[in-house]
Amino acid sequence: MIFSGHAMYELTKQFRFDCAHTLERVVETEGSRRIHGHSYRAQVTLRGKPDPVSGMIIDTSLLAMKLAQARDALDHRFLDEINDLGPGTMENLCAYIWRKLEDDIPTLFSVTVLRDSTEDQVTYFGEAA
Repeated sequence: MIFSGHAMYELTKQFRFDCAHTLERVVETEGSRRIHGHSYRAQVTLRGKPDPVSGMIIDTSLLAMKLAQARDALDHRFLDEINDLGPGTMENLCAYIWRKLEDDIPTLFSVTVLRDSTEDQVTYFGEAA
């Protein structure tokens, strides 16, 4: 297949992870200060033009490998112990995953983290956005 020079594509891949944390907050302070956990889903979206030889924005095996590394850094971890995360909020989880991927995935467009129990979600578009 030949791709148009103006065509832009998005590729989204997901992974799930479970982790625990504590949070300092103004509302629901007691439960948040105790160690508690959540199940999350991360959606990583790339935007770009397919390579004319491979026909892909990125080799999906490479993407899967990088996402597995990001997942391993978070899955079944106590977020309070991850030095470069900050408070274990969905906002910080998005930025953390972004930082884990940005050097190897130049077409990275957004990272969304969804909390399964509430279906709340946050999307991060990187510093340049």
